[in-house]
This record gives sequence, structure tokens and C-alpha cells, in this order.
Amino acid sequence: MSHEVVRRIIANVESAVLGKPQTIKLSVVALLAGGHILLEDAPGLGKTSLARALSKSLGCRFVRMQFTPDLLPSDILGSSVYRPATGDFEFRPGPIFTNILLADEINRTTPRNQSALLEAMSERQVSIEGLTHQLQEPFLVIATQNPYEFEGTYPLPENQLDRFMMCLSVGYPDRKAELEILQRHRSGQPVDSLSAVTNADEVLELQKLVQAVNVENSLAEYMLELTTRTRSHAELTLGVSTRGALTLYRAAQAIAFVEGRNYVIPDDIKQVAIPVLAHRVVCRGVLREGHRQRATQILKSLMDSIAVPA
Repeated sequence: MSHEVVRRIIANVESAVLGKPQTIKLSVVALLAGGHILLEDAPGLGKTSLARALSKSLGCRFVRMQFTPDLLPSDILGSSVYRPATGDFEFRPGPIFTNILLADEINRTTPRNQSALLEAMSERQVSIEGLTHQLQEPFLVIATQNPYEFEGTYPLPENQLDRFMMCLSVGYPDRKAELEILQRHRSGQPVDSLSAVTNADEVLELQKLVQAVNVENSLAEYMLELTTRTRSHAELTLGVSTRGALTLYRAAQAIAFVEGRNYVIPDDIKQVAIPVLAHRVVCRGVLREGHRQRATQILKSLMDSIAVPA
């Protein structure tokens, strides 16, 4: 029954977001693994539509927030407001107090505002004026960003990138899918007509089932070998952190679950390694706009050089 829920979620999103089956699948993998998603590509390729379709399919609270240069951290987290009638300060939660937060064009705001998300993404809580406020579960940040060479963008710092489980590129749909998109948008946005196929409680239950997926010790060693080699690679100035290794482990469990298995196989690791690790490493002497392509090449080379457990 649990795998049927996963299939319903994927099918529901695919009915509104055409031509991107792998991106949709990996987005659901990140959700089930309890991770956050960074969608990176040019404007107009469906990043926001994907986030909206996923949120509507889950039946969870959803907030879309446009990130701009003049944004303040309190606009995201909330603030205390003085009430003259009682003489007290009342905390008014910000948009981050939701189940799914769409941080649209996150790299158009300043690093100060980007860092406001760090605690929430790592610990599912927000600390304001000495008080800690817990966030609702499930909690998922889906951030979109434009390419770095676009005007008015601020590069995300490494500690912010490390909080995202996956960095996905949406890409252009093929000609057949794009023709269908043109035809289906005659009467409006298909995302607007989506209905929920599950709820927050079922999502939390699915996340618990993912944590129980078995990972053989040899496969855990394989993942550690891959991440460890990035730390001593001649072309990388920053390798994968321990958080990155743990994230790869959880993503492998989640994709095995999505595939209908309660155990991980080597192909699961290879399928999620690039989306999970490429944005966590820093290539030596490579400009930002060419970084992901070079990081992908290095990671593929490392995977080819490591013996796959039998």
C-alpha cells in the first residue's frame, strides 16, 4: 500500500508537469528522505510548476515566497510585535512556518537572507530573540535559482548548498512533450486542477519506512569510499562533508523504496550520487557557470574507478 501511495504522488505530478519524469522522481526521493531540493535552470522551464504540483499532490500547507534583494530575515522567519493592550510582545510566525516552502529565485537575495534558512533546514526549528520555535513536520524547502551568469544573482555559499539534499536541473522538454504543453495550457494551468493524493500523516509514515530500508555494510563502505576520495582529489579544493555522506546514504534508501524494494543495490547509489554530491564539491580553477559540469565529470570518473560491491 505504501508503494502505491508513492506511485500516486509521482503520477499526479507527471500529469501536470510534462517531459520531466526523472526530475519528478528524484524530487519525490528527496521528500521521502527528509531532504531539501534546489532546482537550478533558466527561467520558464517549469521549476515553480514542479514545486507547486508536488505540494498540491501531498495535501500539505504550502507557501511560495519570492526572494528579492530588499528582503529581510524577519520577512522569512517572523518577528515579535508589541501589543499595547497587554503590554506584551507577540510572536508572529513568518512564511517558513509551513510544510513546503518554495523559496523562489533564492540566489536573487543577499547571503544574509539565505543564511536565515540554515537552522530551519538543518534542525527543523527557528531561533528568534532567544526563543526556539519548532517547525511542522513534514518540512521541505524547494528553492529555485537562476544560472549564476544571470544579472542580479548572489552565489549560494557552500554551507547553504550543503543543506540541500539534491540539486536538480530541470532542462528543456523534448519536442513532443513541449507540443503537449502548448496544447494543454490553452485552458489554463494544469497544476491548478490538481487534487491531493495523500496527506501529511502518510508522508511522515513513508519517511519512517524509508529509514528502515536495509543497506548492506559493503554498500555503506562503497559510499564512504566515494565521498572520501573527493576530499583528496587533485582537482577539488573541497570534498564531500560527513553530512553529504549521510545524505547520500538516505537518498539511496529513498530511491530503493521508490523502486519498490526494502534494500539498496549499487545502481541506487549511482542513480542519486550526482544530484546529491555534485553541488557539495568545489572544483579547482573552474568558474561558477561551468562548475556543475566539471563536478559531474569528476564524480563519474571516481565511481568508475571504485569496485562495485557484489
